[in-house]
Amino acid sequence: MCANLGGCATTVSQPAPVQAPVRPWQASELIGALEQRSHQFRSVRALARVNYAGPEGKQSFQEAILVQRPDRLRLETLTFLGAILIVTVNGEEVIAHHPREGILLRGAPSKQNLVRFTQMPLELNDITTLLIGLPPVNTKMPSVQESNALIFSANGRKQDRVAFESQLPVPTEWQRFAETGEVELAARFGDYIETPAGAFATRLQLEAPLQNKRLEIRIEEPEINTAIPADLFTQTKPAHVKEYRMEAVGW
Repeated sequence: MCANLGGCATTVSQPAPVQAPVRPWQASELIGALEQRSHQFRSVRALARVNYAGPEGKQSFQEAILVQRPDRLRLETLTFLGAILIVTVNGEEVIAHHPREGILLRGAPSKQNLVRFTQMPLELNDITTLLIGLPPVNTKMPSVQESNALIFSANGRKQDRVAFESQLPVPTEWQRFAETGEVELAARFGDYIETPAGAFATRLQLEAPLQNKRLEIRIEEPEINTAIPADLFTQTKPAHVKEYRMEAVGW
């Protein structure tokens, strides 16, 4: 998964250990916790270590991440020589700049275009929600409690499961189900730290089991709810760079 980092106050703390819950949670507590966290976390900017494994092979790299919910995203894939890929996304378009190749690609912020850069079949709002440590669920949907997990359904079909396997009312696992009933996407949230906005997950493990893809993101020194200039979520074409539409080149 790539951001221009400026000087803002950071929060550094030791990860809070995730342990077995000391008591069962009530459904109302879990729904309330999800809704509260949705209001508490609006943006994040950080460096991250990313490990990917899939049919194409394995990769490890450093990423700079900027997220402004619900639909602003900037990802920079970094090397010791600088950024090799800069991806910006807003509600209107996704732009990918390959500085070494001198190529800039533009396209709609669709799942099809985003998966080329994130490797995971997720909508834009799902990506920004997950990167800020929240399961992408609609808490207004009908739900039932199974042990310390909530099962959300839409149109009579099970859609999402969120588990709370901690002493704190924070999500530890999210699953999304395909129409066949199989798990289509999954995420685990871990290594929570305390921030002024609340407990924040600095380790995110994403999986697309049907596609045999796994992505682990370890976030370092996150800056939560800082103001991020809007122009960081778009890019202008540099001189001498060739520009193409993603849809036209089959990316």
